[in-house]
Amino acid sequence: MTFRASRVTEQTIYLLKAFFLGIVEGLTEFLPISSTGHLILFGHLIEFSSNEAKVFEVVIQLGSILAVMWIFRARLAQLIVGTVRLDPVEVAFTCNLLIAFLPSAIVGLLFIKAIKALFFHPGVVVVTLIVGGFIMIWVERNRPASGADPRASALTLEQITWRQALVVGLCQCLAMVPGTSRSGSTIIGGMLAGIQRKTATEFSFFLAMPTMLAAALYDTYKHANLLSQQDMLAIAVGFISAFFSALFIVRAVLAFVSRHTYRVFAVYRIVLGVVVGAWLFLGR
Repeated sequence: MTFRASRVTEQTIYLLKAFFLGIVEGLTEFLPISSTGHLILFGHLIEFSSNEAKVFEVVIQLGSILAVMWIFRARLAQLIVGTVRLDPVEVAFTCNLLIAFLPSAIVGLLFIKAIKALFFHPGVVVVTLIVGGFIMIWVERNRPASGADPRASALTLEQITWRQALVVGLCQCLAMVPGTSRSGSTIIGGMLAGIQRKTATEFSFFLAMPTMLAAALYDTYKHANLLSQQDMLAIAVGFISAFFSALFIVRAVLAFVSRHTYRVFAVYRIVLGVVVGAWLFLGR
């Protein structure tokens, strides 16, 4: 009886850790602070390990992406219907999403195993958090907090060109290194390419849909045989908590970028990187 009670307690703690990491995923996925980096850091801190393939961190992203699909459901439906009916504006938008999606899809298929083996470590996250923070500060310099950016040529999603979409797609490849941030790299890349901040943020959200769906489904298919019943339960718990926390944060981000720059997140990245770096250096 004591042994059984101990097993139940261990499983409860394990699922609570999965629930906590799901919240972390949902709150950080669409902020330019790296959800994967935070999952690695917090997972390391609470000693959470889902399985050998580390598929948990990828699959629970489905919860976050379903949340953003729900928020943008009306625009997404308009995009799908317009593309099927060959509406030129919607077809162009769909083509831009495809152009932006392909670079990371190709790089991911060819190199994701090597990338995970080399870079999925807290020390790498520290470096990329700090470097990414300084890059964000540099890009945001002299840009207005609200209103039209005089350096931006694309103020709406429909005005984005295929060249700008390609730049965003190439920048998204950098996000495969944990700590870089998929949202951060695509938003900042879009701004460098001449896309208005809020529009770049919205395009990043739409680009997340095929990118994260493909990554999560591919990882699930490839490593399904490694998942135990406990792993599947942990993924379900993390999925649900990621969905509801992402529902909150996506709306908050869209409201925030209408009136502010991303400098506060840049400072957060740098401070977090320094703190975690010191923590690792001291052998904790």
